[in-house]
Amino acid sequence: MRAARTLATLDEVELGDHVCWFMQPSATLLTDARAYVADGALYGDKVLVIGPTDMPRTIEPLPSAAVVLDFPTAADPESILAAVRREVRTATSQGFRSVRVLTERVPASAPDGADDLLAQELRLDEFAAESGAMVVCAFRPSLWDASTLKRAASAHPHEMGTRAGRPTFRMFSTGADGWSVDGVIDSDCAATFNAAVRAAVRDTPKIRLRFDTLEMIDAAGMHALVDAARHLPDRRILVEGANETVRLCWELAGYVAPGVPVVMAA
Repeated sequence: MRAARTLATLDEVELGDHVCWFMQPSATLLTDARAYVADGALYGDKVLVIGPTDMPRTIEPLPSAAVVLDFPTAADPESILAAVRREVRTATSQGFRSVRVLTERVPASAPDGADDLLAQELRLDEFAAESGAMVVCAFRPSLWDASTLKRAASAHPHEMGTRAGRPTFRMFSTGADGWSVDGVIDSDCAATFNAAVRAAVRDTPKIRLRFDTLEMIDAAGMHALVDAARHLPDRRILVEGANETVRLCWELAGYVAPGVPVVMAA
């Protein structure tokens, strides 16, 4: 069972983890992640570095089993994920235990870049959950708009670094079209929650949301959930594990009614 947590160092990354790493301004990707990369040889993992990056290969040479996927900044995310999946299949056939993915995320110039980034990170989280791969996504906070960075962090079950405080809420994969949601969903993060659920239902007609560790969801959050389900036709969301208070608020808000595409299980 995957569980959300904060990491002190990359030495704590485990199989199936998807880490949001807030880097120091002076950090260099491969230099500061050298232990994570080197542990690939120790544990029998293949290392996969996704570019573009300014990696100092002459200073920090990569292990012989490492692969560098050097994509342009504007590369199609689906193409990148397909390439990563191919590397995982290859690594399995070569006898590796798993794959260690390391990538530094850079801001996009597109106006809808924040939602696209959130969707990409959710796809990466699904990939980590289903494959058992370790995925570390590095962010330099100085390069990012604060709200965009918060959105990206909410799609990672694990965080590390100088600004590694818990995001307001987190949504991460539990496999088989299931997602765990924890924290608090209120008016401050309702739009992000809406975008995350929209991304989750984009390619599947029905998903399950686990609310076991969700502390609270207010009226704005409930509206965001229903709106996300209605964004595309014939989408259904089953909410499981909600506490009594959340279920009562849901009922009082009038969402236990025919035609509402979200069902709150008892």
